[in-house]
Amino acid sequence: MLKYFSGVSAVVIASVAGLATAHAETRTITFLFTDDDQGYVQRMSELSKEFETANPGVKVNFISSGYDAVSKQLPVQLAVGEGPDVAKITDWQLAPYYLDMRPYMKDAEAYAKLHGVSLEQLRLPNINDPKSINGYVASQTLNLPFVNKTLFEQAGEPLPGPTAKLSEIVEASARVAKATGVQIPFTMDRSGHRFSGGAFAYGSKYVKDGKFTFPDDAAKKYISDVYSWTQNGSFPKEMWGAAGGSQYKGMGDEFVNGNVVTYLAGNWMVNPFQTKIGDAFEWTAINAPCGEAACSAMPGATAIVGFKRTKYPEDVAHFIEFLGSEKVQREIAENYVILTGAEIVNPNYKLKSESAKASMKVFLDNKKNVPSAARDFEKTKGGSALYQQIVQRMSQLIVGELTLDQTYKVLEDDVAKINDAVAVKK
Repeated sequence: MLKYFSGVSAVVIASVAGLATAHAETRTITFLFTDDDQGYVQRMSELSKEFETANPGVKVNFISSGYDAVSKQLPVQLAVGEGPDVAKITDWQLAPYYLDMRPYMKDAEAYAKLHGVSLEQLRLPNINDPKSINGYVASQTLNLPFVNKTLFEQAGEPLPGPTAKLSEIVEASARVAKATGVQIPFTMDRSGHRFSGGAFAYGSKYVKDGKFTFPDDAAKKYISDVYSWTQNGSFPKEMWGAAGGSQYKGMGDEFVNGNVVTYLAGNWMVNPFQTKIGDAFEWTAINAPCGEAACSAMPGATAIVGFKRTKYPEDVAHFIEFLGSEKVQREIAENYVILTGAEIVNPNYKLKSESAKASMKVFLDNKKNVPSAARDFEKTKGGSALYQQIVQRMSQLIVGELTLDQTYKVLEDDVAKINDAVAVKK
């Protein structure tokens, strides 16, 4: 049975992971999974059952949770030797907890060949063996704006061009909202990752000589512009201000409901959009927003990994080998419109709508617009902490708890503490 949790507490994760000891007759491994596409979540639950059927004596305890709960609580659990055996993650800093499954796999070489260079994304220097197999990259992602084409047409406003600046996209969205009466001109998920594409486009580096340098002058200009958009209503302040601390908040449902002109998200939303929007309106992704430095498509990825805390490394390895097989990866890629890390030849994406087809073409065309500075940041220890501070401080700025100058100062202080903490752990 598929289990859903809006938030998985530390106690729940620990207690679920401990079920193996309560059922001595079976070997229970816990799989913690999160995704915005509920069809994909359901299919992963079914695949877990298929593995159970093919492997008598093994039980896969599948848990679906919200992204925020996983991102915040999983690192804490792993740090004290608890948590699941397998999980979907976005935080590469969990690398010290990975299980090297190469010795336990049935055909490690074939698996490594299928997943190719994507396996290198999971490994961190001086932490993971250069030949280790720790799991697989479940999806390669890019952040781009989605636009409601129907609203642009109703407003008589042309879609932003291929080299449009972020400021021009926001301004055009505001004109469309004013002309059509839509509530939200421009928005993005309450996420440090989503926020950062614009910062890199403005020329921010985030990292210099192995240390975080945020906010540099380019980041300050970007923060100032974002703040100005919240003040003039182009980017409604309630979008970030409604949640507290560094809590993640997705805005996809607002776009689906036709309440948003432009929504900065990523290719993982294409399949949910084509299902939820249907023929209610036309939509598409547009090119990476430009700034003074570049037109930047913020990269990201998710991964399915095994953890060395497991009592059953061989079962975990065989489960990962099953999920990461060519057959399963092709099915996932095609049915849920996912750019997998596995090298699937000529995937036949199930794109039911012209809007989805147009969007995927834009995402594939923008793979060349990934800034090298963003790739450097991906593997820098402490990156998740910086993302959380960005969300918290930007929220305080937007709701008026901090001035611009105070925001820059507290972010500088936050970054100094992160750099100190990283240095101590080295």
